[in-house]
Amino acid sequence: MNTTVRRDIRLKRPPLFAGVLVLSALALAACASADTTTSTSTDGSTTAVSAGLDLDLFVDGAIVGDPATVDCTLNGGTETTCYEITISGYPTDHEIGPFCPDTTSTSADDAGIWFDGEEVYDLDGEFIANLAETYGDDGWHMYDEDGNVYVTDTVEAFEAAARPDVDPDYQNYCIEGSYDFLDNGEPIESTVLIPTTPVAADASAASQGNQGITLDGVVIAESAPVDAILGAYTIASFDDCGAHFNPFEGYHLHGATGCSEVGDAAEGETPIFGYAMDGFAVHSPYSDEELANVELDECNGHTTDELGYHYHANSAEKNQVIQCLVGETVASDDEGAGGPPAGGAPADPNE
Repeated sequence: MNTTVRRDIRLKRPPLFAGVLVLSALALAACASADTTTSTSTDGSTTAVSAGLDLDLFVDGAIVGDPATVDCTLNGGTETTCYEITISGYPTDHEIGPFCPDTTSTSADDAGIWFDGEEVYDLDGEFIANLAETYGDDGWHMYDEDGNVYVTDTVEAFEAAARPDVDPDYQNYCIEGSYDFLDNGEPIESTVLIPTTPVAADASAASQGNQGITLDGVVIAESAPVDAILGAYTIASFDDCGAHFNPFEGYHLHGATGCSEVGDAAEGETPIFGYAMDGFAVHSPYSDEELANVELDECNGHTTDELGYHYHANSAEKNQVIQCLVGETVASDDEGAGGPPAGGAPADPNE
């Protein structure tokens, strides 16, 4: 049985300061700082919010061209302004990969990770060798008699294995993508519309499609279709940053592991690494120990005097970076509202 389950692969950070003041996301913040403002929703309630997306936090190369400020209508009917931002789809602050192991002897240092909603695993050779035991299914056998792991090493193999209806010839393959497999071997840029100042929604809601963007220019995607992946006897490998490729959306993020963080964390906080589609900041996950000393709402967010309202990402094993959204987002019929989900291929129009 593989013993290299990784429950916490984030960067180390100072322990939580137990005395930090936290407030409910939907309560009025007292003594709001210069970094916060208030928003009144359609039911008349007031919410302490952050001052909005800070373009200066994005790393060099994360944004393509110059962001624009445009008029937009949010899904709650609010008419406001949004940033129109094109992100690079390529993280300039860290290397991508590795992903799949080459053999059943490959160490964790030379492979990525896998998470399935329950655990984070080192995607090393030992994990591949023990798939049948891990998932209680003798149908798993992802390597040949010499211990070489079956990996999608061509464009054709990648596309056949990464589509919703996996080609039977590519069952028991570790799916690994590369920029070389994308059109012209280039990253896929994405244009998004995000409110310049967050607007509180009447009620929290699950995000539809892309959840946000990282500060190094990568889409935060919705949950990966783990059941479909495992049901086809495949593993859609992630690198140590919790991201991977598919043929349609390029490189995108499914789990927050401490990458793309910018700046120092405030006391009792974790660093910011991105923004949700409603304009609220997204910070790295708290550890289990830290969570015992902090109160988060149903969307894993809270309000502090220094930062206003912001989210904390789920831990990577949950396969859902942002739990839900408390703010309004651009109405779905607005062009550039975030694009199709990056968790997999577009749905079959015949289904």
